[in-house]
Amino acid sequence: MHEEGTLGVSLVIVRPARNILGAIRLPGDKSVSHRYAILGAIAEGTTRLSNFSTGADCASTLACLRQLGCLVRSGQDHNVEIEGRERLEQPPESLDCGNSGSTMRMLSGILAGHDFLSRLHGDESLSRRPMGRVMVPLRQMGARMTAAAGDCPPLEIQGGHLRAIDYSMPVASAQVKSAVLFAGLLAEGETAVEEPYRTRDHSEQALRAFGVELSRSRNRVTLEGGQKMRAIQGAVPGDISSAAFFLCAAALFPDSNLVIEDLLLNPTRALLLDVLKMMGARISVINLDEHHGELVGTVKIERAALTGATIAGGQSVALIDELPVLAAIAPYTRDGIEIRDADELRVKESDRIALVARNLEAMGAQCEEREDGLRVPGNQKLHGAEIESAGDHRIAMAFAVAALRAEGESVIRGAESASVSFPGFFEMLEGVVER
Repeated sequence: MHEEGTLGVSLVIVRPARNILGAIRLPGDKSVSHRYAILGAIAEGTTRLSNFSTGADCASTLACLRQLGCLVRSGQDHNVEIEGRERLEQPPESLDCGNSGSTMRMLSGILAGHDFLSRLHGDESLSRRPMGRVMVPLRQMGARMTAAAGDCPPLEIQGGHLRAIDYSMPVASAQVKSAVLFAGLLAEGETAVEEPYRTRDHSEQALRAFGVELSRSRNRVTLEGGQKMRAIQGAVPGDISSAAFFLCAAALFPDSNLVIEDLLLNPTRALLLDVLKMMGARISVINLDEHHGELVGTVKIERAALTGATIAGGQSVALIDELPVLAAIAPYTRDGIEIRDADELRVKESDRIALVARNLEAMGAQCEEREDGLRVPGNQKLHGAEIESAGDHRIAMAFAVAALRAEGESVIRGAESASVSFPGFFEMLEGVVER
């Protein structure tokens, strides 16, 4: 792989590979980093974190916290210190969330409980992403929220006294659940959130780590407002959504042998391992441990012939970040992959369903695009092509993986978008490729 630039757009050329071999350690998990930083900002004491996410999204969260009056120090080896405050300060200007929907949605829950006016904006991509799902429950709790265009950013939040609610989410979303729980911390009474499918539970684990008592019964989470939090110290485990690209790459070649150390293995995030195992990959987990409620371990993958899979319902919710790369490698499986109930993909950083279909077709694959997913037949041969990422980090990385098994070189346009979640992705991928 090598990079070229033209008219401000970064291009990466990906050449076919023979194998994936080696051992890697990934940057800190983006979801965990966001939550530790946001809760650390309103906890008593100084939260100290190592292996904090290197992604631009988490940098946006830290920048917003600084604007809200928090002292945030970033050191070597991705160490971060956040001095907590009992109350945040009114920001002097609009909070720039960059490309990070996680920052905007989860921080909204905290700002809803502060008696000042705040404004949040983002880049062109984030400005097209709907925020109505988080605005509805926060308004019910007493926050006054408006959006500039329909329910899209920029947002204005006039926070203040919040009342607890019992909220049944119409659509499963870990970010919306997090925003309501964070607001519930600052509300009077008991806040409950019920989700149609169980989503990632990093917020629940993080809240407990910071000393909050909460209860879960099936898909329902409840907490009492007014609880005090205490700062934590710890290492952020490796990002499992980033690991998905390396796991899928290793699964494509007959003699692959890849080890990923200190990886987040939270059961609500590790479904990809089960899916790849079901499809025939040989995966083992060693050195399993627990840190602040999160399971962490070392994963080894060796390839067997991949069969196929149908992913639907709760599986699609749990794998929402990993679906693009699974679809991208689907042509190389025996039976193909069908994805259903994933219409959430259409309102991510891009319309990921449409982009995956477009890029697979550019590489010569047959692909059926559906409103809520895709059906990609197996046993296909792909050729190199020009891949359009549309500025979406997961599309750029997913098709870098697909290109490793294609015939001929591929060009990834907008490759710089990978830095949103994983600066250095292409270099790390090249480091485990054998040609």
